[in-house]
Amino acid sequence: MSTATTTPQSGTEAPGTPGLTEATGTPKATGVTGVTGVTGVTGTSGAAGGDGKHSRRFGLPVATALVMGNIIGGGIFLLPASVAPYGTISLVAFGILTLGAIALALVFGRLAHRHPRTGGPYVYAREAFGDFAGFLTAWSYWITAWVSNAALAVAAVGYLDVLIPLHGSMPATLAAALLVQWLPALANLAGTRYVGAVQIVATVLKFVPLLLVAVGGLLFFDSSNLGPFRAGDESALGAVSASAAILLFSYLGVESAAVSAGEVRDPRRNVGRATVLGTLAAAFLYLLTTLSVFGTVPHERLVASSAPFTDAVNLMFGGSWGGTAVACMALVSMLGALNGWTLLSAQTPYAAARDGLFPKVFARKRRGVPTVGVLVTVVLASLLTVYNYTAGTAGVFETLVLVTTFTATVPYLLSSAAQFHFLLSGQSDRVHRPRLIRDTVLTLAAFGFSLWLVAGSGYAAVYQGVLFLFVGVLVYAGMSARRRRAAADEGTTSS
Repeated sequence: MSTATTTPQSGTEAPGTPGLTEATGTPKATGVTGVTGVTGVTGTSGAAGGDGKHSRRFGLPVATALVMGNIIGGGIFLLPASVAPYGTISLVAFGILTLGAIALALVFGRLAHRHPRTGGPYVYAREAFGDFAGFLTAWSYWITAWVSNAALAVAAVGYLDVLIPLHGSMPATLAAALLVQWLPALANLAGTRYVGAVQIVATVLKFVPLLLVAVGGLLFFDSSNLGPFRAGDESALGAVSASAAILLFSYLGVESAAVSAGEVRDPRRNVGRATVLGTLAAAFLYLLTTLSVFGTVPHERLVASSAPFTDAVNLMFGGSWGGTAVACMALVSMLGALNGWTLLSAQTPYAAARDGLFPKVFARKRRGVPTVGVLVTVVLASLLTVYNYTAGTAGVFETLVLVTTFTATVPYLLSSAAQFHFLLSGQSDRVHRPRLIRDTVLTLAAFGFSLWLVAGSGYAAVYQGVLFLFVGVLVYAGMSARRRRAAADEGTTSS
């Protein structure tokens, strides 16, 4: 594994990315194929290096399913209740958020076209601003991934409680939350071949309850259920910003295909297409389903609901059979989201570890999957889940969501800034000049959108998120000292 510490120059081989030329990111002829399309970590081969029957590169359908599966996960199934206290003004926030997410999707598509390598935002920030920015992006994105997994587990328990009463027993509730995290982790450890298969099935199944609520809800829509336009004491701008910060959780994953670019066939073409297609499809369903839930479930009931989609279907058709079926499908959807997020949570530290910015153990792959990253992520998410349930924290889901909103915006801000840097620097191998004005406008919109979300996260979430980031600074200091010591020892030996 390469441990180069300087930012590579155009035309040189990318540190830690054997088989890629830095100027274009195109694969070099290595004679070795695998999940990333490049040679694996030094010393690995065969299955261990990502080759073999258990690894397979994703095509456009699976890449799009990965984006949609990660965006449309547990968030949408609980967020209508989370933003209901702000009133129907949150629908305005949803519309603005959709425009911002599409801008981000287009920016990630352009960046992935120029840098089609595993790591996504980490790769872009490091190429533009150096090692520390790359590490900070990887660290923040990693935090986002495993904290959001804990939030998804909390959301899943709310729907599982519809099927099996759990809230009366803390051990049973905790065991269920841990189970829905470890099942996707085991699927990831089985290999990328199975990750793709699970993602396709989960994406297809999750559309059933979403379409049912989206279409059926409009038929049973009652405007008297909407409640007040602005239910809280905040100003209109404050209510929109606060609800958008919570709703961002439902759009996390827009960068999924870019993060896993090394696992996508023809990434220059497919990553951008998958990102935009997945985001547009998710946005369309989001707006319809949220409006339908608001118009089907009375506002007072929606505010207190732990399974709003189940409540909506029960009110549409009467009885509880429909809500039970929706709860089953929602659980499948959340497992699919956890499946995709578990893979993403391992990919960014994997890319950073190959560049010497994360502990080298994160660079180990088996069956195309960074196994250590998967295991560490699921353990941290499990510990966070245990802590939140045993501490009796009120609003566990909302608390976790706001923390992930802040940590997610760090990679988004740095990625947008990296694209802006490439555009202004006029590097011909990175900038498609006829589209310069359009790309600049999109980049500024994505940056401003991300900055607005930081402000809407609230002081508590920013405070906790900054603490997480500062811990990362200490880790970076240790890794940097280790690299310098190794370089000094190598220099002494060579002399």
